Amino acid sequence: MKKQAKPPSQRQLQAGELIRRALVDIMAREDFRDPDLHGVSITVSEVRAAPDLRTARVFAAPLGGKNTPEVVAALNRCAKFLRGKLGRELKMRSTPALRFEIDTTFDTASEMNALLARPEIARDLGPEN
Repeated sequence: MKKQAKPPSQRQLQAGELIRRALVDIMAREDFRDPDLHGVSITVSEVRAAPDLRTARVFAAPLGGKNTPEVVAALNRCAKFLRGKLGRELKMRSTPALRFEIDTTFDTASEMNALLARPEIARDLGPEN
């Protein structure tokens, strides 16, 4: 039997949002040496902190969605650098290790819009009464 995953605690959610905001600020003002990150605007949509706050999964994608796997790989290469910068900005007991992952929420949203625009689906939805 598969164990049910617990929803994140209020503490995890707050830490995740705090980390996300700080990362966005750091990425906006830093010039990265990595050629895959040079001149690329990065969107950080969500940060999921582990229950012990030692690790954090960062969902990121380049603005425009081009070269996403390369950009995320480059962010993982720069994770220690970003963790160091993050540690100077946050007032946390320990700075979590960062693991960057590809953000697919924009792809999912466009797939849902395409699905809802299909004629057989739009017919069933119809005008609201």
